[in-house]
Amino acid sequence: MIRVVQWATGAMGRTALRRIIDEPSLQLVGMHVYSPAKQGLDAGEIAKRPETGVKATSDIQSILETEADVVLHTPRLTLPYEAMAEEVIQLLQSGKNVVSTAGFHWPQAHGSDYSERLQAAAIKGGVTLAGVGVSPGLVVERLTLSATVLCAQIDRIDVQETVDASAMTSPDFVFGLMGMGSDPADRDIRRGPLADLYATLFSEVFHFVANEMETEVGTIEPDHELTLAPHEIRLPAGMIAPGQVAATLWRWTTRLRNGVEFALAIRWTADPRLHGNDSTGHWTMSITGRPNVRLTLDISEGDPTAPPSRALTDATVAVAVRAIPDVIAAPPGLFAFRPTSAWQRRIG
Repeated sequence: MIRVVQWATGAMGRTALRRIIDEPSLQLVGMHVYSPAKQGLDAGEIAKRPETGVKATSDIQSILETEADVVLHTPRLTLPYEAMAEEVIQLLQSGKNVVSTAGFHWPQAHGSDYSERLQAAAIKGGVTLAGVGVSPGLVVERLTLSATVLCAQIDRIDVQETVDASAMTSPDFVFGLMGMGSDPADRDIRRGPLADLYATLFSEVFHFVANEMETEVGTIEPDHELTLAPHEIRLPAGMIAPGQVAATLWRWTTRLRNGVEFALAIRWTADPRLHGNDSTGHWTMSITGRPNVRLTLDISEGDPTAPPSRALTDATVAVAVRAIPDVIAAPPGLFAFRPTSAWQRRIG
């Protein structure tokens, strides 16, 4: 039986909590919350499950003292990106493996000062840290790179993601982390803290790709776009007025020192109809070379009464929960899943 602490109980955390409670091989032994309103609540009440006897706490020290094998770390991303590192370091030093959906995919991207602190904490605790998820975490790192085994030559890799925010209910997420409803006349979110957050997060993907190709990142060039609302758009999370941001396209082109170009684009939109035919599927992955390869990945909700965003939440949590045994079994330090095939490895 693997003893698990659930860290954070937002939309992602509540889904994770249900998976832990429902999985016979996992035992919930602790639960950390940020909201004072949840303090002292039973995990079953938060997860809409029978009572578990595990009470919510915002006291980090009590979590550190809890006997657990792993912490499933699912908080919302923070500004600045590195703000969560301190709590993760404490968890690692207390002897708990950490599986996080909030970054830590390839800490080496941020320099040795950042990554070595995490590595040292994991070694001290005799445990492992892994950042997992769908994007970042799987689409590029485990699917696209695996598909490169089909190619004798790689010139360019393009990955585009589209996320429909039209049914999302959290104002903090939609208008905060997604940047919807901002007024470009007041501030251009393509520059500043939000742009820095995503540049930092997704730089981990670029450096992971470079590592797998046995090369280094040369340059990373941003080219972000905003789509403004042509009319009032009403969402469950709130209202977007005409002229305010109704979609963002975060896009970077990375030039690796081996000559391969890698372009990553993430579109978040309040209304997919704003983009015509340019928003089909969650992800399109194209490899240009010899031969060319194209993949499309779509994650959809089977329950018509459920919000479309639930499918991606379910998928992210599934990846995280399934990673727990692998992370626990890994040697102490930093862990990342590798693509199933690596065309770029030298022969002989």
